[in-house]
Amino acid sequence: MKKTHNLGFTLVELLVVLIILGLVASIAGPNVMKYLGSSKTKTAKLQIKEIESSLELFYLDTGRYPSGSNGLKSLVKNEVALVGWNGPYLKKATVPDDPWGFPYIYKTPGEHGPFDLQSLGADNQPGGDGDDRDISNWE
Repeated sequence: MKKTHNLGFTLVELLVVLIILGLVASIAGPNVMKYLGSSKTKTAKLQIKEIESSLELFYLDTGRYPSGSNGLKSLVKNEVALVGWNGPYLKKATVPDDPWGFPYIYKTPGEHGPFDLQSLGADNQPGGDGDDRDISNWE
């Protein structure tokens, strides 16, 4: 008599592995999402710092901050032929949106300094907690 060896997996073994993977995913998933949210907040803070530095360079070159009508676009393109403009002041050819895809809010003169720069967070509404929390250059 010849012995045959079955090298495949049974349906029960595959189901057990799938159940274990499902349990691991349900435990690890919320923690991964928490870190993803905090990384977007950190990215927004870094972008605000970068834009803030670019605004300071713009001020040194032109003697003023970009006006409200042109706003942050003045950091990448000299649309109004400003004397002394030596840009672009940002690495990319466009002003970045916040990590949630919304444009940064820029006001000059600002209520908290020469200019205010702000992201309203994931909900794009003032206030909020967690990922919905506002991030600004005056905090």
